[in-house]
Amino acid sequence: MCFAILNDFVKVNVQPYLIFILPFIVFFFSFVNLSLITLPYYLIRICMNKLFVAKTIKFFVFYVFVVSILSSCKLMPFSNNNVVSNRPPDDGMVHGTYTQSHSPLTPLGMVYVPPGVNIMGQPDENSKIHSLTMKQRNVTIEGFWMDVTETTNNQYRQYVTWVLDSITAKLLGFIVADAEGNEAVDWVKYYEYGNSKTPISNEELVGKLSPITIPKQNLPLNLAKKLYVINVDKIIYHYEDYDLREVSSPANRKKSLKQMVKKNDIKVYPDTFVWLRDFSYSYNEPMARKYYSDPSFGNYPVVGVNWNQAVAFCNWRTNLMNSYLSRQGRLERKDYFRLPSDYEWEYAAKGGRIKTVYPWGNYYLRNKKGCLLANFKPRRGDYSEDGAITTAKADSYWPNDFGLYNMSGNVSEWTNSIYYEGSSVLMNDLNPNIEYTAKKSDPLAMRRKIIKGGSWKDIGNLLQLGSKSYEYQDTVKSYLGFRTVISLPLVNL
Repeated sequence: MCFAILNDFVKVNVQPYLIFILPFIVFFFSFVNLSLITLPYYLIRICMNKLFVAKTIKFFVFYVFVVSILSSCKLMPFSNNNVVSNRPPDDGMVHGTYTQSHSPLTPLGMVYVPPGVNIMGQPDENSKIHSLTMKQRNVTIEGFWMDVTETTNNQYRQYVTWVLDSITAKLLGFIVADAEGNEAVDWVKYYEYGNSKTPISNEELVGKLSPITIPKQNLPLNLAKKLYVINVDKIIYHYEDYDLREVSSPANRKKSLKQMVKKNDIKVYPDTFVWLRDFSYSYNEPMARKYYSDPSFGNYPVVGVNWNQAVAFCNWRTNLMNSYLSRQGRLERKDYFRLPSDYEWEYAAKGGRIKTVYPWGNYYLRNKKGCLLANFKPRRGDYSEDGAITTAKADSYWPNDFGLYNMSGNVSEWTNSIYYEGSSVLMNDLNPNIEYTAKKSDPLAMRRKIIKGGSWKDIGNLLQLGSKSYEYQDTVKSYLGFRTVISLPLVNL
């Protein structure tokens, strides 16, 4: 019937006043679910009347504008409404629970490493020294996201600045508390204070910040002239977490979750003196002074960070993401940023290649033009041949087939796996890993963490993907950094 009425309408001699009635007619047929595909056909037939072409065009522009406004207001029946009720239909059938869907979330600066199987371990059959610790085996790894580069100075400085601002805001009194007594920084008032033309007096400011500053009597003359100097040992990130395996243990079944929570206070500032301690009788004072703080090194990998500090960075990054999602009214992620396991790291570094020695393939450290493919120490200490004497920018050299940079060379990288000589024969072949956060009272052997990839100061053999070494979790080095991963799915995030 609707089609018959519209056909009769376009057959008659269209009068000028009908131009003004036409929008309401179109809206009527839109509301009764008339196919929008047929509307252009009738509009063309109307516009064939040359007397009303101009007015029809004006109407059509007006129509599109009004429809777009109504659709954005969710008044039109064909508008996209993503609001999903959490109550299933009451029809006596099982529909499952309705939950708020996750909006797409692609972590910035990360690439997706697809799930798969690969042969892990040292492929060099002539090397017998690591036949037990690097034994070859087939393993299956679930997909995850991984940082394209090592964590840079710029990225780590964002973390340090956030922690310092949080402590400063608390000392200045910019804190709000909820009904349960949980405190949070009132960032709006804090930044308003920073932009204020009439802040508090210098004497009052110095007094309030005294818990995190160095007393002037302990400073040399050139620094004593400054208003205040921050004591980097006082910049501490506090977070609380629990070990899910400990919670699930039958021995802890009678304990409450609150009893299982671990409180952590971690110094966040990297140790810049590693450039002096790592090299005896060597002039590296310029690197100690400027590597972390100078903007020219902003995109270089951060070093001087121990395993505990890297884990704390992951916790902060997770909270940063979930805080944003919460402000947007979206579900917070139960997934969290973390350090990769030993096998996850090696799987990602291979880039999908089977039994490859290096990220770019087998077996050489140079391409066919003779150019070195990574940042390491070639020959007998010619550090400059690869284009960088110490570290290079985090996105230097060619990436592997997954798009990951410097999986071999530049800086070695922390993993969350403990170093144990017999681990390769004990672990499962599905997502294998042995992790443990050592306590201060634990023996040194339990504090060892696997590091991978080799660094700018290592020879080529240590760049092989099957190789592994270790450092103690409270150790800092000028050649040791990290990158993070997160186990988000690829779609429907």
